This record gives sequence, C-alpha cells and structure tokens, in this order.
Amino acid sequence: MTLDDLRRWEDSGACWRVVRRGPEDVTVSLLRCDGGEEVDRFVSADPEILAHLGDRVSSEQKI
Repeated sequence: MTLDDLRRWEDSGACWRVVRRGPEDVTVSLLRCDGGEEVDRFVSADPEILAHLGDRVSSEQKI
C-alpha cells in the first residue's frame, strides 16, 4: 500500500481505521464506504503513510 493508494481509498469515500500502532509501523484496516465491513488490512512503516495518519485512529477524524 502506498500513500497514493490510501488517498485513492479515502477519495472514493471508503474509510480506514488504525488497528495497531507499533513503535515503527502501523496496522490499518480498510473498510467499506459505510464504515462497516473490513475489506482488507495492511501493515506499513512507510514514513509518508505514518505522517498522513498522524495521531488519528480513523479517516473519520479530520487532519
């Protein structure tokens, strides 16, 4: 998953939620656009993704 992929996910109206935040990486659940069912999950240590997520626990929190 790249930052561009995550942004496309958000732009399509779908949601994400942080499942686990470790010292060096994060696990993110990708959810349907209604915020319900998990469609996929990824783990990333990409600095761009970590910066984009910041301290938020979900895409429903505004930057």
